[in-house]
Amino acid sequence: MPSLKDIFSRALRASMAPAALVATACGAIPTPVVGYTSPACDDARLAVRDLSPSIIPDVIELRTVFNRGNNQNISTVSKTGEACKTATNVDACKTAFAALSPSTGFGSNCVEVCTEYHLATTLKDDVKAWASDEALLSFLGSIDTGQEAMLLALSKGYAVSCGDTSRWGFKTTSTGFDVIATKGFACGKGNNLTRHFLAVSKAGVVTETGNDVLEYGADNCAVGRRPNGLVSSGSLGGCDDVLGSFFSQIAHLEAASITAFEQIEVELIASGAPNELVAAARRSALEEVVHARLTARLANRFGAVPPAPRVRDTAPRSLFELALDNAGEGCVRETFGALVAQHQAATAADADIRKTMAIIAADETRHAELSWAIDAWARTQLSAEQLERVDAARRSSLASLKHSLGAEDPDHTLQTSAGMPGRAKSLAMLASLEAELFA
Repeated sequence: MPSLKDIFSRALRASMAPAALVATACGAIPTPVVGYTSPACDDARLAVRDLSPSIIPDVIELRTVFNRGNNQNISTVSKTGEACKTATNVDACKTAFAALSPSTGFGSNCVEVCTEYHLATTLKDDVKAWASDEALLSFLGSIDTGQEAMLLALSKGYAVSCGDTSRWGFKTTSTGFDVIATKGFACGKGNNLTRHFLAVSKAGVVTETGNDVLEYGADNCAVGRRPNGLVSSGSLGGCDDVLGSFFSQIAHLEAASITAFEQIEVELIASGAPNELVAAARRSALEEVVHARLTARLANRFGAVPPAPRVRDTAPRSLFELALDNAGEGCVRETFGALVAQHQAATAADADIRKTMAIIAADETRHAELSWAIDAWARTQLSAEQLERVDAARRSSLASLKHSLGAEDPDHTLQTSAGMPGRAKSLAMLASLEAELFA
């Protein structure tokens, strides 16, 4: 078999060629919108510029608080102004400002992890957290700007970003503002990304007027190999940042992949596999430990805490059972995941993501090569009937992957900041792999 690196290089070049229009596979046809303005953002997260509170503080800082069990993490989403600029005791003011930790917040959402927001301000010696819907409205007063209307949408549990006014935006009406925001994240079956239409009055009343599905969740949305017995989905409904949710899903799967390669090592030994295959599986497990840490760090950066994978105890599989799983999970899914990681390493606009994915892509390419090496060795040990079933499993997995990739484009932020290929590019990349590997 030719080098996967060479095959990936050709597949990436093929994905850059002009692509024909791709039909939607899953039937989501979002309602078109016109006339909306994108909110102001800092690093794809809602900015606190263009607010018009009745009293202008020295600083306005939007913070997010993540709670999981007894662990709490507070991070800054965006800020404007200079903290404690008018304070009589600047050091005391800054200490109090850094220590703000309100027991409540707005925009609360809990699935696996609880997340909520608050505004932190200073004015003279007054250090304050605005940490409820009522407090936020008290601070803002009349809703006079689209940015304030978007902040209220965030406070009601909707996700807000910028750059794509078909998903996040506002326009002025006679009674206030119309707002578009989203909920959910299209990674994992049943986890749909939905768009919501809101009416925000000048008095701060938020009313949902409609919604539709932008993207249906698919299983093939992250790199990594799923172990036998994985029972957790990695769903993180408590994070409304698209990058946070994305890297939380990846971190969950990378952590689960540690167990996957530990299982493979045991099963290869039991099947009498060559030592080089056993050693490669052991090294892959250690590399997945690093991947889990790297992607968890990215998830934390964007405000998410990845859930730990849950894997039920299972008996070691026979060589035939391992080969069946490897045909789909390794030769198809993991191989394509490694190619996607290569695409991210080459195109992600965010330098930190690009650097991280370069490390992961190199390792995942070796993991994909291990999948094909296991397949090649297993073919020398299995019967003709068993090999027919292995080939059928690979064809079925390929068809499932192709179907999921044809559903919808990934979120715009994922395509730009994280370098995820769009639908047409993904299908072109898969077609190139299919011609060289699956023919």
